[in-house]
Amino acid sequence: MTLAAPRVDTGDTAWLLAATALVLLMTPGLALFYGGMVRTKSVLNMLMMSFVSIALVTVVWLAAGYSLVFGEDTAGGLIGSLDHLGMAGLGPDSVQGTVPTLLFATFQLTFAVITAALVSGAIADRAKFGAWLVFVPVWTLLVYVPVAHWTWGPGGWILDRLGALDFAGGLPVEITSGASGLALCLVLGPRLGFKKDAMRPHNLPMVMLGAGLLWFGWFGFNAGSALGANGLAAAAFLNTLAAGCTGLLGWLLVEQKRDGHATTLGAASGAVAGLVAITPSCGSVSLLGALVVGLAAGVVCSYAVSWKFRLNYDDSLDVVGVHLVGGVIGTLLIGVFAVESMTGGAEGLLYGGGLGQLGRQLVAVAAVGAYAFLVTYGIGQLIDRTLGFRASEEQEHAGLDLTVHAETAYDHGVPGGHGGPVTSSPVSLAQKVKPQA
Repeated sequence: MTLAAPRVDTGDTAWLLAATALVLLMTPGLALFYGGMVRTKSVLNMLMMSFVSIALVTVVWLAAGYSLVFGEDTAGGLIGSLDHLGMAGLGPDSVQGTVPTLLFATFQLTFAVITAALVSGAIADRAKFGAWLVFVPVWTLLVYVPVAHWTWGPGGWILDRLGALDFAGGLPVEITSGASGLALCLVLGPRLGFKKDAMRPHNLPMVMLGAGLLWFGWFGFNAGSALGANGLAAAAFLNTLAAGCTGLLGWLLVEQKRDGHATTLGAASGAVAGLVAITPSCGSVSLLGALVVGLAAGVVCSYAVSWKFRLNYDDSLDVVGVHLVGGVIGTLLIGVFAVESMTGGAEGLLYGGGLGQLGRQLVAVAAVGAYAFLVTYGIGQLIDRTLGFRASEEQEHAGLDLTVHAETAYDHGVPGGHGGPVTSSPVSLAQKVKPQA
């Protein structure tokens, strides 16, 4: 008896095409979210760090990243093969499950793109753009690619040997970006004026718009990970909505109790925290579990973002407090709230599964967090000692928009900028500070 050849399902393919576009939209959404959170003098630089990540990661992924993640395992669960180097051997007729392999590869590419872009928020206002251009491709190959293979690739040790669960990216996306952001914080050091100057977000409507685009794209991120137009995708979709809502409410409750007022930045951050936490667990927990996961993330992350002031690491835009902490919460709570009807077998502690699954989730979190932190710290130190990773004090004072990109976000067409006298163009102003990429 011969097995039927894999066939493309048009419904699954249509949904994954839409989901891929949704996930790609998340990176411009992140750019707006981050751009609104920085000061006016660095907003364009922040947007550029996200947008250039799309280009850099795409080239790396198509050249070798996809093959190393989803090629046949070659090193005991640690990395894939180079069989598809440059996407060799893949064409319109190649099939992965019920969708074209080229579509599956593109969908996974969008995950790698936003993960790299997420890291930039930890070092906002003070990183050389040229150094970032070097960091992104190296980091993608040495950090993101191995962790993605461990978690999702054929023969990956977390998936096949450990048995930890991660539906849509708590390990390779959230924990990896958060731990990497922490490492770069320590390499670059704090911004000038850290813990002295207010450094408030310059444009909260932009932050809210970015958060809305992220939330919209997150449905593709999570529900798309079902790789089909089916009931699992529907459950992941609803869980994503629910956790984003309780994350938002949890953060606002903490703000109201602690500070006496609920803020727009808190609402945006809480929604993102809930979405981060449900990412690994949206395909494993029930709706009730999703509500609890989101609420836990909103409450805990609202406190976690202040740890940087006590521990003296300058995580500019709270990548550690939201993505690392939220990713840990969501990944661990799979071991508590996983239900057999979603996982097809594994059950969490509250559903009769004992401590086994929780223990497996804990091992995965510790391994991925440690690996991402240590390798990123090494990459950051190497770049810092060779090219220099930190912008000069003059550039940081004047702003990276002007000194690196020779542009300003809000002064174009306004004589002198901000109503002042006409003295010189943005380009001539930039020339007064030594240019440095």
